[in-house]
Amino acid sequence: MFETYFYQPILNLVIFLINVAPGHDLGIAIILLTIIIKLILYPLSRKSLQGQKALQDLQPKINELKKKYKDNKEAMGKAMMALYKENKVNPLSSCLPLLVQMPFLFAVFRVFRNGMENSLDLVYPFIHNPETINYVSLGFIDLSQRNIPIAVLAGLAQFWQSKMMMTKRPQIKTKGAKDEDMTAIMNKQMLYFMPALTVFIGVSFPGGLALYWLMTTLFTGLQQWYIFNKDNKDKKKNELIEGEVVKVNK
Repeated sequence: MFETYFYQPILNLVIFLINVAPGHDLGIAIILLTIIIKLILYPLSRKSLQGQKALQDLQPKINELKKKYKDNKEAMGKAMMALYKENKVNPLSSCLPLLVQMPFLFAVFRVFRNGMENSLDLVYPFIHNPETINYVSLGFIDLSQRNIPIAVLAGLAQFWQSKMMMTKRPQIKTKGAKDEDMTAIMNKQMLYFMPALTVFIGVSFPGGLALYWLMTTLFTGLQQWYIFNKDNKDKKKNELIEGEVVKVNK
């Protein structure tokens, strides 16, 4: 089922894009592949990012509940659920869309890990079968071999994307805020751990996969920047409108 509905379609899409890309360049085909997949999955990505933004905005209130009910886990859970319900936030909304996207990522991973030439017998009859694949992009980048510069760029892109997700936290001054301090430390560790992991994985596999990861992270970061800024502008606009209404009522 995975091969029929994910692997084979992704493979054929890559072959088609190689056929139509200028110079039959694999690097350009990978960039086009990334754009197409991101457009197809945009509704899910948007929902995921909006869920992350909503949880980020609620973080100060969540921290207050953690301090208030630090000795009563059951009361904390009920208060958390009430907070989510009041603000119409689903704590799982940022995770479920990502799970839906995982089969696409695994399919792309298999395409580049296995080598496309080993799977050309799976090319659909209506798509031209090139019989051989030129893995050299722009005349000098061999995407069939590991590529350290691309892997490092993917790690930097991951750092930029993760940095946007970090919530500014107040300075910890009270004993009751130790949990918040620990959370902030863990978030900082993840900020550097994920880019390092990205680089490690990127240098362990062919450059084509590292390039796809780089482009996916860049486009996801741009989506994230756009959605976060749009939500912030809408929030400020609503606050101004509410303020004007209050003035008029007075």
